[in-house]
Amino acid sequence: MSSIQSTRLRKGMLIKLGDDLFRILDLQHFTPGNKRGFVSARMRNIRSTALADHKFRAEEDVERATLDERQMQYLYNDSHHYHFMDTDTYEQVHISADTLGDSVNYLIPDAVIRVEFYESEPVGIELPQTVDLVVKQTVPGIKGATASAQVKPATLETGLVIQVPPFVNEGDKVRVNTETGEYQSRV
Repeated sequence: MSSIQSTRLRKGMLIKLGDDLFRILDLQHFTPGNKRGFVSARMRNIRSTALADHKFRAEEDVERATLDERQMQYLYNDSHHYHFMDTDTYEQVHISADTLGDSVNYLIPDAVIRVEFYESEPVGIELPQTVDLVVKQTVPGIKGATASAQVKPATLETGLVIQVPPFVNEGDKVRVNTETGEYQSRV
């Protein structure tokens, strides 16, 4: 375990409080005028999936969870879990949809990604910077529209809805930034 000062916490980090592991969903730094600064964090308990809010003093050290990563292939999802297979041992693990959060919008079957483990428990995934997804539904482009000024909604194969330029059509493959959820280019 390594420690990190609370002011250096970032969204997406995994920390340990007591015996529980928490993924940081959102955080804000506060420095009131004549009082000590603090960090307010909204977190999800990895094991129970419960949400929690916690205030850390600015000078407080927080225990950061040390993770192991393994290359795994995404297989499928049922209504509650996403299933992955280790590409070396063929061992299968599943991770709940709550634990994965918005990452599920970028998972396509057979994709090979890194799954994060804490001890022997799968606790999350590390997505690539971009993914290529097929446009399943969008309105037809408007003739004569300039690409710079107009955008339209497009539903991708995973169900994610993003804004795309008017020249993108159904069946096109587009590159999407996994951090921002924004259209990058047509592939």
